Amino acid sequence: MSEPALRVVELSSPFTRFAGRLLVGLGHEVVLVEPPEGDPARHEHDGAAFAHWHAGKRSVTLDLATREGSAGLRRLLEGADALLDGTAADPADGAGPTAADLGHLVHVRVTPFGLVGPRSGWQGTDLVVAALGGMLAQVGDPDGPPLRLPENQAEHLAGVNAAIAVLLGLRARRHGPGQLVDVSAQACVAAALEAGTLAYLHEDRVPPRPGRVHPLVPHGLFRAADGHLGGGLGGSPRMWDALLAWLCEEGAEADLAEPRWQDPVERKKYQEHVFKVVQDFVGSWPKADFAERAQARKLPWAAVDLPRELPDNPQLAARGFFTQVEGRTDLGFPFAFPEGRRITELTVPVAGEAQALLDERRSVPASAPDPDAATAVRPALDGVRVLDLTWVLAGPYCTKVLADHGADVVKIESAGRPDPTRFAPFMHLSRGPHTDPDTNGYFNEVNRNKRSATLDTRSPEGIAVLRELIASCDVLVENFSSTVMKKLGLGYETLREINPGIVYVSMSGMGHTGPRNGWVSYADTVSASGGLTGLTGWGADDVVGVIYGHGDIVAGLQAALATVAALEYRDATGRGQHIDLSQLEALAAHMGTSLLTASDPVGNAHPSWSPHGVYRCLGADRWLAVSVRSGVEWTAVCEVIGRPELAVDGRTRTAEGRRREQALVDEAIGAWARTMPADAAAELLQERGVPAGAVQDGRDLVEQDPQLRARGFYVRREHPTAGAFLHEGVPIRLTRTPGGIRKAAPLLGADTDTVLREWAGIPEERLGRLRGAGVLE
Repeated sequence: MSEPALRVVELSSPFTRFAGRLLVGLGHEVVLVEPPEGDPARHEHDGAAFAHWHAGKRSVTLDLATREGSAGLRRLLEGADALLDGTAADPADGAGPTAADLGHLVHVRVTPFGLVGPRSGWQGTDLVVAALGGMLAQVGDPDGPPLRLPENQAEHLAGVNAAIAVLLGLRARRHGPGQLVDVSAQACVAAALEAGTLAYLHEDRVPPRPGRVHPLVPHGLFRAADGHLGGGLGGSPRMWDALLAWLCEEGAEADLAEPRWQDPVERKKYQEHVFKVVQDFVGSWPKADFAERAQARKLPWAAVDLPRELPDNPQLAARGFFTQVEGRTDLGFPFAFPEGRRITELTVPVAGEAQALLDERRSVPASAPDPDAATAVRPALDGVRVLDLTWVLAGPYCTKVLADHGADVVKIESAGRPDPTRFAPFMHLSRGPHTDPDTNGYFNEVNRNKRSATLDTRSPEGIAVLRELIASCDVLVENFSSTVMKKLGLGYETLREINPGIVYVSMSGMGHTGPRNGWVSYADTVSASGGLTGLTGWGADDVVGVIYGHGDIVAGLQAALATVAALEYRDATGRGQHIDLSQLEALAAHMGTSLLTASDPVGNAHPSWSPHGVYRCLGADRWLAVSVRSGVEWTAVCEVIGRPELAVDGRTRTAEGRRREQALVDEAIGAWARTMPADAAAELLQERGVPAGAVQDGRDLVEQDPQLRARGFYVRREHPTAGAFLHEGVPIRLTRTPGGIRKAAPLLGADTDTVLREWAGIPEERLGRLRGAGVLE
């Protein structure tokens, strides 16, 4: 018998509203607390923005500045399971006076910079958090200004982490009281940069902004006859051979058929020339036609579509991704839940329509006593066994999140299917030899806290051992293409026969069903298909795109959310399930209100705030991000930069006027910023309450950022081969059951025998036979 839906009260902000939306998608009751004048989103896009963020929630109105309003919130929280709290951080209030003594409550505070640290009181917007978190430094042309990812990706990263935090807190509450959870949006961004900081940590290198070419893998943005394409040379010899064969068939190979180009190192060294030959070929094709033909050859290419084209995507349509919100088509949820069910329709709440909830007496679990000291520090997922069949980034990022919060994650590896981040030279970030599978900083970052078992899954004996491991795990995660598990004889029906309660999370690019389920996908092609790349640029004819693995990280976070939700569902119902997560759907769900605006790329501009952008500062490639949300903030900017007259100038007094006079405004701020170090300029503006921050790269995050340092974000651990190095930290800070980085990534196969004994009960004699037969590599 299922438990009643959990109740989550949301004090909304731009950094929490996506979390509330995700919890609606998981079937939770989310109660939005609005001020008497209504949530600010009710006034954006004629209310359509509110419909996107808050459809499916219930609404109560309270004036929290009054005694009556605070008392009403208190009554509501007494019957709630969790508080999703986006109110501004105040270092003096701790957990907040309203919720501090409600022992049953999971109180998730989501703020731009966290509740502790010297910048906990700083003002943050998506642009400013993206700058201080390292995201802006990774997007744009090397010789141009940093470029913001569209549709508030920093806010979305904070939102999905906050949703995970709610579920982790609720899971931990099964064995103790509720707790305060501190989620820093800046830390969420800093933990989601792919190799941005890792290049500095492991090679003492700060990569320049990559423009339209991926900094590691041979992929990028290419012009088509009618737009753009995402793709490249692929990540395997087979893909290069297939692309070259196509070029040769069309007489477009130039000199690429020469033997020298069979060497991937040579192709990487002279990638500019190789890409030019490919561009000459690609440029004559319509984008959709080229993508279809490339995918027929199992080549990872995708048309760059704008969000307004997403409803025409046959894969999204066939899988029922979209949701109807009072007659309007809107983006759906990142995965179907529970047990494959989709939410097809949502209703927009009327302000205050659920006011009766304030007087409802709802029972909640009694506050469990704190366990003894030894038990109290156990993380939320302690005791959960996860079999990790993933590789590269999307899947390992999911299992990294699970491992960070206590799950026993065993990564299954083999010489027959090695993880490219252990072996591929172009993805190897290390001060040592690039041939050592144990020293790659890329692999070692996303596989910390895990164990490694090597198993030849090409042999019947290897599959038999794998089945024994499956029988004893709670979760299996894989990011193969859609047919691989069935070819191994391990489709979901078989998995359920082996282990009836298993939570099976598949993470293919397109999902296991639909007309494009066999398409080959990388993070850049998912971003292309999902609308993100097409909006990343300075205009319709100046698309830059998102080249690093943002799509992989989004998919990994959403898969982690799905896993924890499925474990909670299993505890409540006794049923496991298959989460058929499509990386395309996960990315598309992070596209915010883009279906409502049908816009083209707008650079760093904001639809209603002005100024809103980045300004060059003193020093080489140093930039300042500034967001001005009101007339009060604009007056403060004018005073700080020594131009008080602009605050009362009729041309620039309003945001609309400042947009019209953008050249005048940018020149005034730019002239001041060019004489200032970016950090000093940000400090002056923040002292006056203006959201501002330096655009930080990997070196800045590690060496200079006082907030991340105060929060202990980068954690040093000793690796048996690579030595000691800093790891990116855990952005979700549970105060009672904290996660953390317990140990460095495993050596290849280091835990094979131990895992097979512990999980499968295989005795020493059989282990010896399996090793002698080459099953254990």
